[in-house]
Amino acid sequence: MTSAPPTAGSRSWARAFADLREGFGQRELWGHLAWQDIKQRYRRSVLGPLWITLSMGITALGLGLLYSQLFDAAIGTFLPYITTGFIVWNFILGCLTEGTDTFISNEGLIKHLPAPLSVYVLRTVWRQSIMFAHNLIIYFIVIALFWNDVTTPDYSITAGGVPQPGLNWGVLLAIPAFALIAVNAGWVVLLFGISSTRFRDIPQVVASLINLLFFLTPIVWSTDILKDKFGESVGWRDLVAELNPLYHFIQILRAPLIGNQQSWHHWAVVAGFTVVGWALALLVMRNYRARVSYWV
Repeated sequence: MTSAPPTAGSRSWARAFADLREGFGQRELWGHLAWQDIKQRYRRSVLGPLWITLSMGITALGLGLLYSQLFDAAIGTFLPYITTGFIVWNFILGCLTEGTDTFISNEGLIKHLPAPLSVYVLRTVWRQSIMFAHNLIIYFIVIALFWNDVTTPDYSITAGGVPQPGLNWGVLLAIPAFALIAVNAGWVVLLFGISSTRFRDIPQVVASLINLLFFLTPIVWSTDILKDKFGESVGWRDLVAELNPLYHFIQILRAPLIGNQQSWHHWAVVAGFTVVGWALALLVMRNYRARVSYWV
């Protein structure tokens, strides 16, 4: 079935916002599609979706044991640090990589199902949220094993690192932190999804940069390491983390989960990206929403 070509009237803010409203209103549709995606991925598997948790646990354990020795860090504090960072990173990674493929992989539905484009965006974000919830099982196991280490006041991630307050009621800040990250995931999927339907090189570019971004982001290493190694002369090296937006996204959620010191400039950076990101995504949606079904 071929749709009529987009008209000039299709480029309006009213239609863009109406798409978002209608998409949120169809919760049963994108919720069901997201859950079916996960069930289909692990169809006929003995463990099913628990493979998500198992693979995450093995990876976090392996990296934690390795890097704790390389950086002379106590496993009791470093493993929770690297585990939570890795869990948050996987959520961001999934939204970014699968976001570029959101509309392309739903070509058949887009051309034959009269549903708002935001349905496919919400489907992707909700699928990643379900996987994030599965991975939290590893977090609870690690925290239970190293409870005494992460609840001790003034503990440090690495030897000689910045003293941390320890796990306390500040852990509740993880709830608004994840909500804010999920809101940002929405504009990332929407913006990159629409752009990728027009420029098919974008998914390959994103995929090629992922490994570099992983090692540039303090996930398997801590900013304490830079200060410990270079002292007062850390200088520009500290900017490797501070100018990396992914560091701020990870830190607003990781810090409360393991009782790290809260730095509100991380929240300010993330809030800024939220406003700018959604402004760009809505602009792209306003101008090119009606063309997606042709580009896919």
